[in-house]
Amino acid sequence: MSATSSRRNFGIAQWWDAIRRDRKAGMGAAVLAVFAFIAVLGPLLVGDPQALVGIPLQAPSLHHLLGTTGQGQDVLAQLIVGTRVSLLIGFGVGLAVVLIGAMVGVTAGFYGGRIDALLSLLFNVFLVIPGLPLAIVIAAYLPTGSFTLALVLIIAGWAWNARVIRAQTLSLRRRDFVAAAIVTGESDFRIILSEILPTMTSLLVAQVIGSTIYAIGAQVGLEFLGLGDVSAVTWGTNLYWAQNDSALLTGAWWTFAPTGFCVALVGFGLSMLNSGFDEISNPRLQLERAWREHLNRRGLKTARSTPVVRSHD
Repeated sequence: MSATSSRRNFGIAQWWDAIRRDRKAGMGAAVLAVFAFIAVLGPLLVGDPQALVGIPLQAPSLHHLLGTTGQGQDVLAQLIVGTRVSLLIGFGVGLAVVLIGAMVGVTAGFYGGRIDALLSLLFNVFLVIPGLPLAIVIAAYLPTGSFTLALVLIIAGWAWNARVIRAQTLSLRRRDFVAAAIVTGESDFRIILSEILPTMTSLLVAQVIGSTIYAIGAQVGLEFLGLGDVSAVTWGTNLYWAQNDSALLTGAWWTFAPTGFCVALVGFGLSMLNSGFDEISNPRLQLERAWREHLNRRGLKTARSTPVVRSHD
């Protein structure tokens, strides 16, 4: 398959069609669309999440649908406002770590030699160090804030993407269409940008989704440990204050359960969305789908064992 053909197969229309065709991907896209709507418009529809609006640890009621925190703040307002910050950090870090990983991995795989050895040594060092402990150590010594937290997650999370993309680039470097581009005298930058990277679109999209799940989980975890800006309103600080108020011991489930549910739901939505992308990027799944459609057209049922069609023509 040529590079041009690959780019055509992974067009935006193809992605959208895959989401519509795959039930799980459609479900994931719908979940993420709801959270995107909440993140964009939600803060405009609720009051100040820091305002003291009721009795501390008041249970959910018609006046406060998700109750109040240990400081008497509205939990629903904090949950909605925290959605924007948490998703911004999650998707921002997800894009950044894949961008850095792509730059390092493609450079190492394309040029090889000493450049590959040096860059491989660099990301192997980061891979040997456990990511979460490294993030905790860095966050403990830097000023608190959302930008610092995002920077910490990027430093701790880019290396795995670089390693995977390097391996893929090494494979593509030997393909005919890359050799043809080199022979025709195209610049290295153009070959990487227009010949190699487009063939890795599905891999890059999967990495962005996986890295976003990692970033949201790690951000919430670090802030839960008190390593973020505890004065900010995010999903992580919601859990931090719930822990400080001994919500689990007092039975104030409404201060932590909705936030935990939202974190899990976003991860679920991203995972479901990734399955739809995998349908069009994984050659094995494409073959299985084509085979199922072929059997259905002939009125045959698919089974777990390898199907065999006997022709009596």
